[in-house]
Amino acid sequence: MAEKIGSKDGAVKARKSPRAASAKTSGSKTTAPKGRGKAAKAEPKIPYRPDEVAEIFRRFSVQRPEPESELEHSNPFTLLVAVVLSAQATDAGVNKATRGLFASADTPEAMAALGEDAIRDHIKTIGLYRNKAKNVLALSEALIARHGGEVPRDRAALEALPGVGRKTANVVLNVAFGEETLAVDTHIFRIGNRLKLAPGKTPDEVEARLLPIVPQPYRRHAHHWLILHGRYVCKARKPDCGACVIADLCHADEKTNAVPAELIELPARLPQPPAS
Repeated sequence: MAEKIGSKDGAVKARKSPRAASAKTSGSKTTAPKGRGKAAKAEPKIPYRPDEVAEIFRRFSVQRPEPESELEHSNPFTLLVAVVLSAQATDAGVNKATRGLFASADTPEAMAALGEDAIRDHIKTIGLYRNKAKNVLALSEALIARHGGEVPRDRAALEALPGVGRKTANVVLNVAFGEETLAVDTHIFRIGNRLKLAPGKTPDEVEARLLPIVPQPYRRHAHHWLILHGRYVCKARKPDCGACVIADLCHADEKTNAVPAELIELPARLPQPPAS
């Protein structure tokens, strides 16, 4: 999440355009963003057969059978706070800031008691820390007032919280509650377009086009596989095609290698640097 991002929860900045038609994920209550306008745009033709899409995610599943969020958290509340803080900040930077914060307050009640000044002091090493401190306090107070101090397992309720938008809600629903959601951060937005797997001008369009094509049983972890692939292999400035396990299937214009890397199991998450 270190690339240029914006909006309520740090989703990718993109010019406005009609959203793609709605699509439901099997086994999940989550629906993709609904289309707008008088007539829906024709869906772009992707250069992958269904069996090729399935093979892409099968290989990701072999690499990391049980991927984990790289944001450190101990419960749904600390996950929610960490995701809110991650806008325009790296996961490593957020983890460094939240280790002390969560040691002092890991519930909405404790966070509200901590107060805005103390929250700000804990997170001042990350971007937009003043506004984020206000949001963390406000969402903690909202959770206490509206939900008895519990993080709701409901998209509308999550998005109604201060500092929380669709991307953040998707992460919480996926990681904390096991919902088959797909949060489009900058990595997934880039991969959807670069690989021509789910081209779109907005995060909502990429999400709406990705959700229907990810086959079972891969929907639960597709979010993490794509993020990790974008973060460590299909990087923004220059993709590392030599380390790519789907190089033979990829249709990216930037591709420099068509021989897939060795398919071996990797750690669920990379070791994080210790607090300094």
